[in-house]
Amino acid sequence: MDKRFGMFIHFGPVTLRGTEIGWSRNKEVPEADYDSLYREFNPVLFDADQWVKTAKDAGMKYLVITAKHHDGFLLWPSAVSAYNVSRTPFKKDMVGLLAKACKKQGISFCIYMTVLDWHDPDYPIHSPHDTLHNVKGNMPRFVNTMKNELTELITRYKPDMLWFDGYWEKPWTNAYGHEIYQHIKKLDARIIVNNRLGKESEKLNENSLGDFLTPEQRIGNINMLEPWESCITICNQWAWKPNDQMKSLKECIQTLVKTAGGNGNLLFNVGPMMDGRIEQRQVDRLNEMGNWLTKYGRAIYGTKGGPYVPNDVYAATRKGNFIFIHVFKPLDVLKLPALNGAKVKNVNIFGGKALKFTQTEGLQIMMPNKLPDDNCTVVTIEIDGDAEKLPVIRQ
Repeated sequence: MDKRFGMFIHFGPVTLRGTEIGWSRNKEVPEADYDSLYREFNPVLFDADQWVKTAKDAGMKYLVITAKHHDGFLLWPSAVSAYNVSRTPFKKDMVGLLAKACKKQGISFCIYMTVLDWHDPDYPIHSPHDTLHNVKGNMPRFVNTMKNELTELITRYKPDMLWFDGYWEKPWTNAYGHEIYQHIKKLDARIIVNNRLGKESEKLNENSLGDFLTPEQRIGNINMLEPWESCITICNQWAWKPNDQMKSLKECIQTLVKTAGGNGNLLFNVGPMMDGRIEQRQVDRLNEMGNWLTKYGRAIYGTKGGPYVPNDVYAATRKGNFIFIHVFKPLDVLKLPALNGAKVKNVNIFGGKALKFTQTEGLQIMMPNKLPDDNCTVVTIEIDGDAEKLPVIRQ
């Protein structure tokens, strides 16, 4: 959780159509066409080092690649399933190249893996868009295939985390989830697993599986008890889409800050183009986020969220005896609730001049006429105790 910021990558042969990975099969793209795209898949400009450098320059500390999405295509050369990258014109082991690049550049390498596969005849459902079931499906055999695929992924590439998805369909059960979880831990006990391996996905309790919660396309609520990570797209679609609308720099930065302010991580998704490059406009936007983090990273990495609940005006993070208030809009006076007995010693613009304040009715900070950063300005509050021990203050 100290890493706070990671890169999600959705990629596969579907980029040749510019539609959503997995979900467009049997919808925008006919099944026969979709399942044949691998024959043309040749991302000749794919550069694992460049992808990882883009993540690193953005201030991201880990990377998650869709090694296998719901369409069943594998981005690694597998001895288990023939429907994999080795049968494409490209042929190269994309998962292996990314694992190597991450290790070289000091980024934690992680893998996305589906628990459903609409392409595999052993899985009883072949499309999310109808109710057709394959009566010849064989879930025990499907789960065994999944175990063998995971064995390849874990032993070859040694991921730090496995990010599962697809738990909602009826054929997948908690019992299968436990079976897979135990298989993973036997192979490598240190691997972190998200909460989507089991059917219970809203809480971490005795009925759930996994180590952290995963709110999707929204910023999670402040939660000081359970680790969580919001997965959100930089544009709208997970996989690459031509002319997809991209989030502004202000929205990107404030999404990261509000997530950290709620005590969560942000897994920010890019979808590389069909030639293997991440769009330059996305690279530029991520680099701008990295520039902001170069200056303000101390108020994000290794912090805890709170004590104030994030809102449209500000979010807060804390570390040691410091509280960092991330201000989103110009204010004459920043008004904050009282800190439950803690005494404020100093207030400063992050890395800059002191600000006047009063503690008579809550905490009131006199703000400068112009904020140093229009996207998010950080104010540092030093208190006379451990800020991390303060209870969450709900306005």
